[in-house]
Amino acid sequence: MWYNSVTLRHGEHRLTHNGHAATPSAARPHSTAWLIGVGLGTRLLVDTAKQMFGPFLAIFAAGMGMDIVALGRLLGARNAVGITAPIFGALADRFGYRRILQAELVISGAGMILIGASRSPWALMLGMLTVGVGTAAFVPSLQAYLSARLPYDRRARGLGIVEYAWALSNLVGLSAMGFLIQRTSWRAPFFILGAGIAASACLFQGAPPVARADPPPQAQGGSLSLGAKGRRLVAFRANGASAWATIVGMGLLVLAGMNVSIVYGAWLQREYGLDAAALGATALVVGAADLAGSVLVSVAADRLGKRRSVLGGLALSLVAYALLPVLNRGLVPALAGIALMRFAFEFSIVSLIPLLSEQAPEERGKALALGAVVGLAGASVASVSGPWALTRLGVAGLAAVSLAATVGCLAVVRAWVRE
Repeated sequence: MWYNSVTLRHGEHRLTHNGHAATPSAARPHSTAWLIGVGLGTRLLVDTAKQMFGPFLAIFAAGMGMDIVALGRLLGARNAVGITAPIFGALADRFGYRRILQAELVISGAGMILIGASRSPWALMLGMLTVGVGTAAFVPSLQAYLSARLPYDRRARGLGIVEYAWALSNLVGLSAMGFLIQRTSWRAPFFILGAGIAASACLFQGAPPVARADPPPQAQGGSLSLGAKGRRLVAFRANGASAWATIVGMGLLVLAGMNVSIVYGAWLQREYGLDAAALGATALVVGAADLAGSVLVSVAADRLGKRRSVLGGLALSLVAYALLPVLNRGLVPALAGIALMRFAFEFSIVSLIPLLSEQAPEERGKALALGAVVGLAGASVASVSGPWALTRLGVAGLAAVSLAATVGCLAVVRAWVRE
């Protein structure tokens, strides 16, 4: 496969697992292909865990003894702790990815199990926060790891393949969770996914190395104040304006998409009377739309250009959000509108990830982690705005919030993002 030939260099030296120079024969011939496969499988579990609140929000809320607005606030708190992701990103840049990825997976799995076992609001909150820390850090760490091993002109294809997991979590994961909830209880998915995510840390034991980033010159041989360290954590050595514009665009894009995605299950359940199994089946349609968006990115975005692909996806998103209240005339047209929105959202965000990965190549882990943090900030707002808009303003209000965020994202990308 095309990505088998990617090599890893630090200056002129290829690295082994212990960081020493190696001869060509020491390199694993299929290491990058293997990593993409492991990344896809692990992301399937993680993305199922992250997405399953969308179709089953009302069911989980009832099981936890709260309404959807209260659970939305808990999800907002889960997303908010993703602010810790740049710390993990900086650690991965400096000390290598394997141990950081493994730690993130163990943290995520433990949090899921704690949610499933929770019998009090405090245990539930602790589980949510733990999951938020682990999953927020894992995804950008994996993306940075792959980006370091893939050339930019083929990076959209490699990252796009791993992003199939987001779609497959709907096609396979959420459908299975709906069946499981219907046959057992709302707690079962948390135990099963938690165990699987934690166990998948073992798969990264043989992960191939990448070159570690050198510390900034001013950090060598001296100490910095806490404020200076904080500023360094969010500053880039080069191309800072475009990098931060891409990151802000990520936040607005996620806000727009998750504003609808977090409540589409509650919307369909409330207006069309769907049960858990039927909601799991709707995830098949949503998953097919996500998969189509990811596949199109992996096939076309490298040739079209990542920035142009993002702009095209945003333009289609505007159409999709505007159509949501118009199509809310029956289950089939409403589901078609949600599918169109998810296709446009997936195409846009999967195109944006490789674009962000090259904004600051020497600080790739930090850039993608900051993108994840700002994206999680958008998701945190959406966790509150989605349930509130659906409850108070209906589908028209829900669409209006997403339209406004998409317009903002389009303006930022057009004005400041460079490829």
